[in-house]
Parts: sequence; structure tokens; C-alpha cells
Amino acid sequence: MTTILDVAAVKADFPLLKREVHGRPIVYLDSAATSQKPHQVLDALNRYYEEINANIHRGAYHIAEQATTAVEDSRAALARFVGAPETTEIVFAKNATEAINLVAHSWGRTNLDSGDIVLLSAMEHHANIVPWQQLAAERGVEVRWIPVGDDGHLDFSDLDRLLDGVRLVAVSAASNVLGTLPPIRWIVEAAHAVGALCLVDASQWVPHQPTDVTAWNCDFVVFTGHKMCGPTGVGVLWGRSDLLNAMPPFLGGGSMIRNVTFDGFKPAEVPARFEAGTQPIAEIIGLHAAVKYLEAIGMEAIRDHERDLTAYALQTLSERLGDDLTIHGPNTVEDRGGTLSLAYRDIHPHDLSQVLDQHGVCVRAGHHCAKPLMTILGVNATARASLYLYNDKADVDALVDALVDAGEFFAL
Repeated sequence: MTTILDVAAVKADFPLLKREVHGRPIVYLDSAATSQKPHQVLDALNRYYEEINANIHRGAYHIAEQATTAVEDSRAALARFVGAPETTEIVFAKNATEAINLVAHSWGRTNLDSGDIVLLSAMEHHANIVPWQQLAAERGVEVRWIPVGDDGHLDFSDLDRLLDGVRLVAVSAASNVLGTLPPIRWIVEAAHAVGALCLVDASQWVPHQPTDVTAWNCDFVVFTGHKMCGPTGVGVLWGRSDLLNAMPPFLGGGSMIRNVTFDGFKPAEVPARFEAGTQPIAEIIGLHAAVKYLEAIGMEAIRDHERDLTAYALQTLSERLGDDLTIHGPNTVEDRGGTLSLAYRDIHPHDLSQVLDQHGVCVRAGHHCAKPLMTILGVNATARASLYLYNDKADVDALVDALVDAGEFFAL
């Protein structure tokens, strides 16, 4: 059953969407890079600084205890939001990139050595590539790749050979370039069948779909706050408690210790052992406000809305622009999210994005931190339009109209 989302009411919650750019209403289509923030999140940030600005887990005075409670309430809310069995399995990081680096440095350097194998997909963001390549250069770990087919799906035809000897599979739940939604539970089961762990980069999934890490049955999940209506500067690592408890600290300093002597230190329990120093307290509290905002709308409603809007975008772009336009990735909404990487005629993506900007339409141009995938696509860059809960058919129409005008402009 499709749930109807009141997009006009949602748009009203986002102050920036009331702006005009170059004399035109802003049409924000770059949520895959970062989402806009509703006033509920902005208000939560201000309330922290105005009313309970104090460090956490350190002071016994009233506002310090309030700040600590607010942060731990956020941790509990995030555990519920992604289906984590235990609140202590939620670790705060700066972003998803830092969360992956935490796993690579802590679990990877403890468990991987020369000859061990990490399996990635060829559509990964650099955040889920470079930390493993660093480990490969340091330890002699081998990195293998699941290829991407011409249809934008991962090619599993040689998976048995690729999995042979693998210790960790690290894969995105949704591509930030193609919009592809790989079969995560199936990949996890294939990894576990050969004794490997599975890390899921859910940065492009959690903001858009209901999430249940228990249903995935994976071992680590990372995501970031700023793509799900929350602030920048805060991300999340979820990990199985038995794995986290066996992992050494990633960063050393205050808050992550149980004791320090002249001879050494003993780390704190999880999750504190991975949260060294003063945390982004306001941002963590703001992320809680974002979770409450998304829950109030309903993740099923968001998913249904984006599926319908993506179908409309695919149809309208195809009808209006025809063979002049290439949309990379799967061509059915059942297999993809609302991330649309475009190639229009022979217009360079950066030129295209600048012309679209004159129409108030914000799209991303570049390699999207996925250069290996760009090599497979045979391009240096794409123009990427990405849809979210505050977009509607009028935004898609504005994109298409701007593309048509860009075609006419560059034909002169």
C-alpha cells in the first residue's frame, strides 16, 4: 500500500527551500551529497547551545547531566531507528568515512594480515575503498572487486571464485552514483557462508528506506547524519557487540579510557572506547531531532514517495530528452533509489550544472568520489540529480525544463 506524503507541508519545514537563486525559486536536487535541514533540527542545535551547553560524561552539575542524557537519548533513538539489538552497539563518529576507517584500523589491523582478502564492489564510494587500500599497502592484504554490469547491477556470476579466501566483504546498500540497490541480505549470507564478515555502507540507504540491521544479519553498518536531515560532523557505526568488544580503540585520548598510568592504559567499555575526546554534542542532539522528524513522517512513506517520484523522473526525462540523454544505472524503480547520474549530449557535466544553476536547479557535477566506477562507465564525470522527501514533480519538471534550455544554449 502506497502512503501519500504531503510534500508541500514537508517543504515548509526546510528554511533554505524558501530561498531564490538567480531570481528563481531554488530546486535542490543534491541530497545524495547532503540533505537540507528542517527547522526542528536547527532548533535542537540552538536549544543545546542556549540552554544546556556543557561537556558530557564529565560534570555532575545540572546542565552537564542534561547534555549527557540528551546524547544518550540520541544513541537509544538511533539504535531503535536502525533495529540495533543493543544501544551500546551505536558508536558516534565524525561521518561514515571515519566510521569505516575505525573498522579498518581497529578490526582490520587486529584481524587481517598478508594474504588475507577484502572484497569490495566496483561501485563503492572512495570512503569504502581507500581505507582498505591503505591496509593493503601496509599489510599486504589483497583487495578484490565485484564487477558492475552494463545494466548498473553488480555482476555476481563469478562470486564463488571472488569469495574464496575472503575475510571481509564491504559493500554499499545503495550506490551514490547509479542508485543501484544490491541484494544486501543475500550478499551477507554469501559472505558468512565462507566465514567472512560483511560491512554495509548505508549512507545512501538509511535516509530513504526503513533500515533493520538485524534483518540484514550483517556485522557492521555505517551511515552519516548530514544525508538524513541531520547536521554535518556526526556519523554512526553500528557493529555487533561481540565484534566491538574485541576491537582495540581507534583513537587515544580523553573519555575512551578506564584508567591511565605511567605504564599504560586500559580502554573503556564499548561504545566509549571508540569515542575519544569531546564529541560533536550539538550535532548528536541534532541528529536525534532528525530521527524524530523522519519517524514522524514515516520511512515507508518516504520510500513510497521517492519510488513514485523516481518513476516520474525516469519517464519524463526519457520522453522530453530522448536519446540525447543517458541515465546511468538500473532503469526500473524496483532496483534503484532516486539518484540519477546524467549525461546530456556531449555537454560537459560541469558546464551543464552551471547552466542549470542559472535556473535555480542544484545538481552535482563530478566523479562523486567514485573514480573506479567512472572508469567502468567510460566517463570522467556525470551530472547527478538526487531526490529526497522534500522534492516533488514540479522539481523534476524544473530539472527537465532547465536541461532543455541547456541543450538549446549549447547548440548555439
